[in-house]
This record gives sequence, C-alpha cells and structure tokens, in this order.
Amino acid sequence: MTRPIPLPTPTSAPYWDGLRRHEVWCQFSPSLDAYVFYPRVLAPGTLADDLQWRRISGAATLVSFAVAQRPVAPQFADTVPHLLGVVQWPEGPRLATELVDVDPEELRIGMALTPVFVDHPDITLLHYTAAR
Repeated sequence: MTRPIPLPTPTSAPYWDGLRRHEVWCQFSPSLDAYVFYPRVLAPGTLADDLQWRRISGAATLVSFAVAQRPVAPQFADTVPHLLGVVQWPEGPRLATELVDVDPEELRIGMALTPVFVDHPDITLLHYTAAR
C-alpha cells in the first residue's frame, strides 16, 4: 500500500525544492524579525508581504514525541513502532515529523537532532534522527 505524500504548492515549492537538494529552507519575515513555518504568503500577525526564503542548518531539538505501537494508518503498518515527533529549529519554528534510526528508549525531550533527507521519486521528505 502506498503511503500518502505531500503535494507542493506554489507557496511551498521553495521548501520542497530545498529538500530535494538536501537543504532546509524556511521563510523569514523582516517585519516580525522572525522565521515562520509553515510556508505562507503573508507574515503572521503583521500580514506583511515581506517573506524571504533563507537556508537554515536543519539541526533541531526534540520538543515532543509519541511512540505509536499501532499503525497510525494502514499504509504505515510496516513502521511499528512509529516514532512521531515535534522538533524545533534554533531559528524558532517547530515542525511535525518522523523520527528515524533511533531506539524509542533513547528519545528524550531536549535531545539534539539532525536532519535525514528521505528521497522518493517525486518528493524528498524531512525526517530526524539523534545527533551523534
């Protein structure tokens, strides 16, 4: 069974294009003096049309996680336990993602993570693993 994949939009295309190159790109708003994520057209709060794409390291910190002992959907039956996480980039934004190549017993809030780029034929996904 095929897993669902995200569909890039014109607004999110720079993010997905960066992942294809194994780079992480995030929008920055000068009016907010802050990075924002998920990709959008106007800056949150100010509604300024000043969003710029900037490359970031992609390093992150684990802020929340769940270890799913049952598949979250039939397409994920082969990934049990399925490690789901919320990570925070040093630039500020948070991202929901999968945690890979890590023992569930090793997961700790605040642990340092490094990006893992998972290439598929039509898209590259951003997952995370423990920084070593």
